[in-house]
Amino acid sequence: MTKVDENILRKAQEWLNGAYDEETKASIRHMMENDPQALIESFYRDLEFGTGGLRGIMGAGSNRMNKYTVGAATQGFANYLKKNFPDVKQLKVAIAHDSRNNSRYFAQVTADVFSANGIKVYLFDDLRPTPELSFAIRYFRCQGGIVITASHNPKEYNGYKAYWDDGGQLISPHDKNVIEEVQRIKDMAAVKFESNPLLIELIGEKVDRVYLKHVASLSLSPEVIQRQKDLKIVYTPIHGTGTRLVPEALEAFGFANVHIVEEQAVPDGSFPTVTSPNPEEPAALEMAMKLADKIGADLVMATDPDADRVGIAVRKDGKLILLNGNQAATLLIYYLLEKWHELGKLKGREYIVKTIVTTELLADIANKYGVEHFDVLTGFKYIVHVIRELEGKKQFIGGGEESYGYLVGDFVRDKDAVISCAMLAEVAAWAEDKGLGMHDLLKQIYREFGFYKEKLISVVRKGKEGAEEIQQMMDNFRSKTPVHFNGSRVVLLKDYLTGKEKNLLTGEEKQILLPRSNVLQFFTEDGSKISVRPSGTEPKIKFYFGVKSPLKNMEDYELIDKELDNKIESIIKDLGV
Repeated sequence: MTKVDENILRKAQEWLNGAYDEETKASIRHMMENDPQALIESFYRDLEFGTGGLRGIMGAGSNRMNKYTVGAATQGFANYLKKNFPDVKQLKVAIAHDSRNNSRYFAQVTADVFSANGIKVYLFDDLRPTPELSFAIRYFRCQGGIVITASHNPKEYNGYKAYWDDGGQLISPHDKNVIEEVQRIKDMAAVKFESNPLLIELIGEKVDRVYLKHVASLSLSPEVIQRQKDLKIVYTPIHGTGTRLVPEALEAFGFANVHIVEEQAVPDGSFPTVTSPNPEEPAALEMAMKLADKIGADLVMATDPDADRVGIAVRKDGKLILLNGNQAATLLIYYLLEKWHELGKLKGREYIVKTIVTTELLADIANKYGVEHFDVLTGFKYIVHVIRELEGKKQFIGGGEESYGYLVGDFVRDKDAVISCAMLAEVAAWAEDKGLGMHDLLKQIYREFGFYKEKLISVVRKGKEGAEEIQQMMDNFRSKTPVHFNGSRVVLLKDYLTGKEKNLLTGEEKQILLPRSNVLQFFTEDGSKISVRPSGTEPKIKFYFGVKSPLKNMEDYELIDKELDNKIESIIKDLGV
């Protein structure tokens, strides 16, 4: 029989003795009597802010998403806001939620606690995309904001993303300080659950209109879209919030032939037509691709439940193929810089931002156009931090990460799939106007800059034991640095936890000027890049592989493609994944 640690039993007993509702207590008693493993998973830790905020399986316990963990997080955040903005007469926050089960309930709990603390709340009247929440924070000049979402996680999950006054997610020191405030709450009696309805204002349609007007202003090729307005596009929101604004954004850009996957246009937190609502997974786009083949569409787009990530499929030799996040980011950034150059908008103060695990091809493209590029840690909040730091000094054009999140313009301070869908459709129209498909354009980019290919492998290790196993894997990589990958020497090691970059040929060390993070990167003599990091939002460790080769002739595309696949597989074998 599974043995339960005394600390876990003590914490569970505190919940049984505390100010919790009877339904919660009954669930805990059931676990104590019948399911000790579930009790361990529910109480072995407290939910913490990671790269995506608070996220967990719904249920009773300190390691679960429920009224009390949400309430405590909100009370801690409210306390922190009061300490940080003592001179603000009326503190304000905005709150949004996605289509997940319990999302509206958690949003209302959050609004109740904020209002009970004397904080004015702008609460969206129904589900809305996460990026619109970011926009609303700045629009209403709020000091913070919350969106209830677990992004692309399975249906059992929900989450709580916290935002600061710039519309960006919490970063250090605010994220850690909020957690400290939450940890100071030892008794649920300290959480003010009694709502003040006078401080809660419902918002919706008006904000939608202003936000969409900003989105439409990003278009760089309206005349091209006018010529290509009948480009056939298939879009699916995968039962999420994208159904609210993505079709409207495409219409605002001028696209007149957009087909929605109707079965997936109905918001539903059980995501009945997919195993996982994650646009990174091919199965999530199956229904959309079938519709695209039926009507002969050239572009397929799918957004996750909170509409901050987008996955796309394009035609290659007549057949639909999926593009990964690096490829979509490449097309988007190349188009933006080419158009800014063509329109004479590059003045020498522009920049793009990518994460350290995203393709280095973006840096090469930026260098061609004389545009500065910045590398940041994984997590879009770090891209946004650069935008905030350089506001009024330099001009942000766009940015992205390999995990299907992109941003154009700076009126939103998070990844935005509404913007991304509209802009990627514009890229498709621009390519079509030149007699090219999206994949043809990608091949042209590879011929100019080199054929870059990437792959991600995620190894899932759930629960307390899984977390310990993942940490052991990281410790092993640190204690014994690989010497070769695919026969090519490892020449550079970057350890973001120690903040040191070491040249393994000369022994020279440099400081990495980024916050500390549990990430390792190995760079080889032939230009390969291997990155290893535990996920900040899911029970998995991620391995990122990036390789490259010249593509001198288009006829060699398939051959080089296969060679790069083989190189990645050889590296994976060497790594022992």
